[in-house]
Amino acid sequence: MRALLVVNPAATTTSARTRDVLIHALASEMKLEAVTTEYRGHARDLGRRAADSDDIDLVVALGGDGTVNEVVNGLLHRGPDVDRLPRLAVVPGGSTNVFARALGLPNDAVEATGAILDALENRTERTVGLGLAAGTPGTEDESVPERWFTFCAGLGFDAGVVGRVEQKREGGKRSTHALYVRQVVRQFLNEAHRRHGTITLDVPGQDPVTDLALSIICNTAPWTYLGNRPVYASPKASFDTALDVLGLKRLSTPAVARYGTQLLTSSPEKGPRGKHAVSLHDLTDFTLHSKVPLPFQMDGDHLGLRTSVTFTGVRRALRVIV
Repeated sequence: MRALLVVNPAATTTSARTRDVLIHALASEMKLEAVTTEYRGHARDLGRRAADSDDIDLVVALGGDGTVNEVVNGLLHRGPDVDRLPRLAVVPGGSTNVFARALGLPNDAVEATGAILDALENRTERTVGLGLAAGTPGTEDESVPERWFTFCAGLGFDAGVVGRVEQKREGGKRSTHALYVRQVVRQFLNEAHRRHGTITLDVPGQDPVTDLALSIICNTAPWTYLGNRPVYASPKASFDTALDVLGLKRLSTPAVARYGTQLLTSSPEKGPRGKHAVSLHDLTDFTLHSKVPLPFQMDGDHLGLRTSVTFTGVRRALRVIV
């Protein structure tokens, strides 16, 4: 087997020594080329190279969710083709690793490598669905290129939090759960549209859902983790279905306290609920429009401001080693 290992040297939970150990472990079982990323978008370029190659059977992403997202977008730059494209394996190296953990992999990089080697020996894999987002035709965002996401996207409040965290990290702060909590509070205090939402959800064949103050799109459950605690925004979301949406129409102090508590106590059977909560399951195509530009994120990567985004849930998009 020929494999390409994409290594993010800035992965927050692996040291250079650990990465060397993992590379040697993988190289003992396959013909391995290891490449360390050198710039933003490099992992995407490497994934593209693997997709266009005739002799790469597997791409292993060693890093966090951002690295995985780049590799996936490179692999799928011509669209899904599960019979032709290399398979993907993920060794978690970030602070949260939502995609890897949602696949059932250990959160420890060494243990996950062992699980991947066992899966390769036993030839176990699964085909997962993914989300695709693009600028909406006929809007000012129509030229925004399409991009795949593995576990979540968000327009509005949660994307604002992601943007704040990225700013702090660029300023030298470590990515910790305490940092996220602080930015949630600051985003809430500065949220201009928390009482009167600006987002409209359009689903073909259904009445529009208007005045959303928050919108979270999930491709799997859990949505994220706080340490070892899984958080379920859309408990029914799955890699085997299309996309789920959680929308909240009000972010007043009582509403945030209520929905925040529900998220912290959420489970695979129960997520946020109430008269101002909207939950939709297994959507293949839909669009989010906003009256004003709002922050947008995919897989925890802040992508700037958007006024309209069209989403597609694509089943059986990629083969993954598990």
